[in-house]
Amino acid sequence: MKIRVGIAGYGNLGRGVESALRSCEDMELIGIFSRRDPETIAPRTGVPVYSMEKAGDMQDQIDVMILCGGSRSDLPEQTPMLARQFNVVDSFDTHARIPEHFSRVDAASREGKKLSVISAGWDPGLFSLNRLLGQAILPDGADYTFWGKGVSQGHSDAIRRIPGVKDARQYTIPVEEALESVRRGETPELTARQKHTRECFVVTAEDADQKAIEEAIKTMPNYFAEYDTTVHFISEEELHREHDGIPHGGVVLRTGRTGFHRENSHVVEYRLKLDSNPEFTSSVLVACARAAYRLYREGQTGCKTVLDIPPAYLHPETAEELRKKLL
Repeated sequence: MKIRVGIAGYGNLGRGVESALRSCEDMELIGIFSRRDPETIAPRTGVPVYSMEKAGDMQDQIDVMILCGGSRSDLPEQTPMLARQFNVVDSFDTHARIPEHFSRVDAASREGKKLSVISAGWDPGLFSLNRLLGQAILPDGADYTFWGKGVSQGHSDAIRRIPGVKDARQYTIPVEEALESVRRGETPELTARQKHTRECFVVTAEDADQKAIEEAIKTMPNYFAEYDTTVHFISEEELHREHDGIPHGGVVLRTGRTGFHRENSHVVEYRLKLDSNPEFTSSVLVACARAAYRLYREGQTGCKTVLDIPPAYLHPETAEELRKKLL
């Protein structure tokens, strides 16, 4: 029997989930739920589109709901709400607020006797798992994460929520000198500002106060306040001509020493280079939806993250097949 999936939200991430599910023979897309008028949405796969208010009427038809809203204002409300009715997976990526989000979703999931997976994606998500492995294997060491150069969906969405902003792209750019220092096996102590810069390309309404918008961006906590941020105001035509793609990527490194005299040094590096940030993130969400369904079938409830999921539960093949092929 196939795992029946619903998509809540149909932006770049929702379309990515729709595409990713086509490659999963063990999963089936039942429908898409949106706050927009369903009549204005035409999915590539032709699946039905429903109003978000109708989601609760379909609890018995959906095994896992994949939430594709933004982390700034959508997921903090939608995930706990839907977690009372469905097994859910989201990509909440505001690192500083994950403990708070986890607590709210965990309480909602236990109330509804459902299973949730939050903060699934590549960071938080896959990079979190690689940081855990690096620390466990090389306890005498330090880890570093560099993002980009690439478009951050969450940060771009946060800019678009500012009054007067019509559209925006935000690029996260690693500071090359810091990255190469770590690759050489050095262990510098780096602040957020020393590791990355942020560059924003913003389209505003004609009567918008661009100076106020720039100030709102640069002082936004958890997004820009901790970084050197450059803001460019450009036309809508230039944005679509020069910044229409959504590439991203990054590197997780763990440097460490072993030996009785700490005489041997090691560098572990895990790198992602992505043509499409939302499509890759969507693929992680789909794998986590499979794991959520399996955990729920075992009788587990509450909230989980990728750190709590057995890796084999992400994969469509059986444990026996994985032992034969991958070990």
